[in-house]
Amino acid sequence: MADEEKKHHHHLFHRHKDGEEETSTGEVDYEKKEKHHKHLEQLGGLGAIATGAYAIHEKHKAKKDPENAHGHKVKEEVAAVAALGAAGFTFHEHHQKKDAKKLGQS
Repeated sequence: MADEEKKHHHHLFHRHKDGEEETSTGEVDYEKKEKHHKHLEQLGGLGAIATGAYAIHEKHKAKKDPENAHGHKVKEEVAAVAALGAAGFTFHEHHQKKDAKKLGQS
């Protein structure tokens, strides 16, 4: 029973804990953080574009398929909300990138 309590759990994704961005000297690598936020910003932008395109696609399908128009309108609205969320995430990451850049310069 004691061995079972001490099992090490393996996780699928190995996330860094807060403070692990520091180098061995205890300094934070702001250039690395800036690059990380830039990549997340770009991914968020791509997500916003993709979900926006899907929303437009569903709007078109709603016009062309009047029998299933309600279902297409629901999918369109969900995609529009997802696009808005992705755009908000992109905006957030843009500001995180700017903060990392500002802290790295000072």
